[in-house]
Amino acid sequence: MSLPLRKDVDVKETWDLSPLFSSDDAFYSSLAETTAAVSAFNKEYQGRLTDAAVIEEMLSRLAALEIELDRLANYASLNLSTDQSNAEAQRLYSKFDSSYSEIASLLSFVDSELLQLDEAVLQEVKDTTASYKRYIEKLLKKKPYQLHPEVEKVLAAFSSTFNAPYNLYDTTKLLDIDFGTFEAHGREIPLSYVSFEGELEVDSDPVVRRNAFRKFSDTLKKYENTTAKTYDMAVQQEKTESRLRGFDSVIDFLLERQEVSRDLYNRQIDLITTELAPHMRRYARLLKRTNGLEEMRFEDLKISLDESYEPEITVEESRDYIRKGLAVMGEDYMKLVEAAYDNRYIDFAQNKGKSTGAFCASPYATNPFILISWTSKMTEVFVLAHELGHAGHFNLANKHQNIFDASSSMYFVEAPSTANEMLMANYLLSESDDPKFKRWVISTIISRTYYHNFVTHLLEAAYQREVYNRVDAGENMTAPVLNAIKKDVIASFWGDAAEITEGAELTWMRQPHYYMGLYPYTYSAGLTISTLMAKRILEEGEPAVNDWIEVLKAGGSRPPVELAKMVGIDLSTDQPLKETIAYIGSLIDELERLTAEIEAAE
Repeated sequence: MSLPLRKDVDVKETWDLSPLFSSDDAFYSSLAETTAAVSAFNKEYQGRLTDAAVIEEMLSRLAALEIELDRLANYASLNLSTDQSNAEAQRLYSKFDSSYSEIASLLSFVDSELLQLDEAVLQEVKDTTASYKRYIEKLLKKKPYQLHPEVEKVLAAFSSTFNAPYNLYDTTKLLDIDFGTFEAHGREIPLSYVSFEGELEVDSDPVVRRNAFRKFSDTLKKYENTTAKTYDMAVQQEKTESRLRGFDSVIDFLLERQEVSRDLYNRQIDLITTELAPHMRRYARLLKRTNGLEEMRFEDLKISLDESYEPEITVEESRDYIRKGLAVMGEDYMKLVEAAYDNRYIDFAQNKGKSTGAFCASPYATNPFILISWTSKMTEVFVLAHELGHAGHFNLANKHQNIFDASSSMYFVEAPSTANEMLMANYLLSESDDPKFKRWVISTIISRTYYHNFVTHLLEAAYQREVYNRVDAGENMTAPVLNAIKKDVIASFWGDAAEITEGAELTWMRQPHYYMGLYPYTYSAGLTISTLMAKRILEEGEPAVNDWIEVLKAGGSRPPVELAKMVGIDLSTDQPLKETIAYIGSLIDELERLTAEIEAAE
């Protein structure tokens, strides 16, 4: 069946954005008031940032403005994300986008003026304020890369233009591409981004799955040049800014904001692509065996190990699983989980124009909002647990940190979410001795948690690193170049365990992550932390949970390496990563053992 229009879905399956704004009119009114407040702030403080007392006063006022801007930005983007074709939502988003360019330009003086001060003045602010110490600390690290105030003002004014490549990519992806239908077993089946990524690419019927992949890839192919040009615009902009700021490479420029060294970044990619590959090739061969496939193709790699253990569940049933699986996190944490269901923090509906995948947005002054397209598959419990991990993290951080310190480094941000997936898996494994059920749970951990984060996103990262290396060398990215890079990365990882079907190289066209800096590799970084943390919680219980809660409360008040050290994980060595890869290998060992046991019993 084709997807319904947004207006036709059950309102109970949608989120309630009224905690942000009661109506679009309220949004527009607040946007006008906030723009005026920013203008007044600019007039009051520009040129006056000369002593610690004034700076601290200014930062308090700025924090209040940032909270309101955060509400506005989230309402605009969340409103649009549920239906990209909604003309009013497009207009509202465009209004915010253009207004924000003006606002960013007016606020650009803050960092520029602060960074022109003697370091002694900044140190005085840092030493005398408890609230804004971290803000000043990060500012001092930016000092070598800050440009002239007028240049910073101009760059800020062009912020909406710099966002244009991603907006163009999203529009092409969700509005312009029509996948039509594909044929399987004599019938025509509707195809869309949502239906392919949510259901058809993991369909148990190889004819349906492979025919869907063929039509999906053939349709993407028609847009490869436009999409490549859009992506090239984004990376060339990043290259220009990195050079203006004096960075040796785009990669160094993008890592600086994450507070992560080049060594950590390279180790994450190199170690996984070499040491995890043999384990995942064993997993691919096991998939081939249990599914009775004559050949394992790229489009078969995400299928279930045992389709008979992919039960369908309702949204309400998922609540019961989530309750039990995450109960170890404590009563206060679980209050947020209950509220997410009771107060419509989650958008479950499938409809035309809705953004693909799943995400959690956490406005500073309100509750979190989770987007998911519910397919009724049991694996959605892991997706919900993941997004509720983000919600719990941001909710705690927002309550215990000011708005400047609430958001953790991108390097750490996926740790709380993937930790929840591991807790769910540990709970499910403890609930049954049935080898088939245990095999389903473990294979879900592999296919959903580790494949998604340690393979899919890591291969994106390896691809992305090669792109930036070429951009640094002066190359422009074209569709043939991007296709070749992606195909080489995939083929190198899977070796002879899977045939790299024509169309696999177009996978780069499906990922919005490439417009978000060096985001893809952080999934495996977060999962490294969460694997070891979940192990601690399983072994120690409440003391480990209490330590983890303190890390979540810390938000971005510490760099990511220090956050990990709070729970005894030393990211300055390769030991955590090697331990995680070994754990994945042990899971595949167990899958092979369970499969042999099941086959012997049959």
